[in-house]
Amino acid sequence: MGDKMAIQQGVEFDGIVVSRRDYKERDMLVKILTDKYGFKTFFIRGARKRGFKLGAAILPFTHGTYLGSINDDGLCFLTTDREIAQYREISQDITLNAYASYILGLVERALNEQQLVVEGWFLKVQKALELIDEGFEPAIITNIIEIQLLQYFGVKPHLESCTVCQRTDLAFDYSESYGGLLCQAHWHLDPNRLGLDQRTIYYLRLFSVLDLYKLNSIKVKEQTKMALRQTIDEIYNSQVGIYVPAKKFLDQMSTWDQVLKKDDQS
Repeated sequence: MGDKMAIQQGVEFDGIVVSRRDYKERDMLVKILTDKYGFKTFFIRGARKRGFKLGAAILPFTHGTYLGSINDDGLCFLTTDREIAQYREISQDITLNAYASYILGLVERALNEQQLVVEGWFLKVQKALELIDEGFEPAIITNIIEIQLLQYFGVKPHLESCTVCQRTDLAFDYSESYGGLLCQAHWHLDPNRLGLDQRTIYYLRLFSVLDLYKLNSIKVKEQTKMALRQTIDEIYNSQVGIYVPAKKFLDQMSTWDQVLKKDDQS
């Protein structure tokens, strides 16, 4: 018996264009995060010809409803689009672009097709990009996604209470070796705990359970933003250990920001 390759033709799906690259002389390969099939790569014949009819539909950070053929294992094909729009601010701003690319790259590494579809992660990603595009602080939206993705990398920090005694009424710190929070009564158990301030701990706990659909506004002090970034980086670097290219750009941007702020203050 030969290999079965299931192709579903004429299907309708919602999608977000993640990236694209030239293929041969006139064609393109376009990666789209879909609501029903996860991340799929589409072969777009003639995409580089002038006046190509799907030109606007395959621009990065375009989102909407598409029709096409979905191949379980190989390349998929687009037929047409129904209603499309672009995350305009993200597509025009290099920093927002990097945050959105990082979120998409992280999600692709963390989740399989079923988790994306069944556990509502397509909608979460869609909402995260929408919020960034509407002017919400991109670093904070990214932090929320990062913390909520940790469990899919096999790291689920215990943030509800002290990992040792389950108390919630004392000051907390984060312990990597204990996999979550230690209350003040147990700080002595881990001399290498991260030494976080209570405001940073508060946001770590909040972000782990926050529903992006209920987010109306969020303001975080610059100092706390930096502490959150360092904390989440520490957890990802020591316990997850994956590389998403857009993260390097974001790290360089934050280094430049700090240099510029020091120059302003001097």
